Order: sequence, then structure tokens, then C-alpha cells
Amino acid sequence: MAVSNAKATFSCDVKTVWDIVTSLNDYSWRSDLSKIVCLNEKQFIECTKDGFETTFTITCRKECERWEFDMENENMKGHWTGVFSVHDTSTTIDFTENVIAKKLFMKPFVGIYLKKQQATYIQDLKKTLEERL
Repeated sequence: MAVSNAKATFSCDVKTVWDIVTSLNDYSWRSDLSKIVCLNEKQFIECTKDGFETTFTITCRKECERWEFDMENENMKGHWTGVFSVHDTSTTIDFTENVIAKKLFMKPFVGIYLKKQQATYIQDLKKTLEERL
């Protein structure tokens, strides 16, 4: 199992960050996605620009505090936890992914892949927040 954690603090209110991160309709700010398909209230599929699909099942949603889901595709399965905290006029996100590679040859690379994905996500989020504020 690979575990990856990313934290970032933004100079804006938690509601703004929450709304961007949890929106399944406005994903235009994500540089890695081509679309999100909502299956129902608890499940959605993210499609990368390469056409790769990952299914997400929401397991916890506490408004402006915590968002969690299980995720799975042909290469991995795991769990993602997002914690949102307020500090005066800023918001800190703390995102943790626990992933198990389904293919033996991928196990050594899962941690590196997760770190890269998280860095891209935070970079995209930072850019979006700067543009919207």
C-alpha cells in the first residue's frame, strides 16, 4: 500500500475552497481531466485527458470539513480523505490517499504517481483560487 499526503494553505474562506474541490459540475480548473460523469448522488467517474477512467464512491461528506471517497480503476484501488480547516482568514487542505496497486509491476511506482497527481491538483487549485479572488 502506498500512502501520500499533501497539505496547502490558501488565503481565502473555506466555503470557496470547499465549493471548488467538491464540485462535480465545474472541473474546468483541473488540468488533468476531460470530464466527470455523475452516476448518482454517491458515485462519479473522472476521465483523464488520456481517456483513463476512475470510479469514486463518496463515503463521507461533512460540509466545509471533510470529504472522503473510495476510488478504483483497472490499476489501483484505495481511499481518499480530504480535511478542510479554517485559520483566521485562511483555509488549509490536508489530503491523504491510501492506494493499493492491482498490478505487481506498478507497486514501486504508485507512491511517485500519487505525489505527482497531488502536486498537480494543488497547483491547479492555487491557480484557480488566485484567478477567482
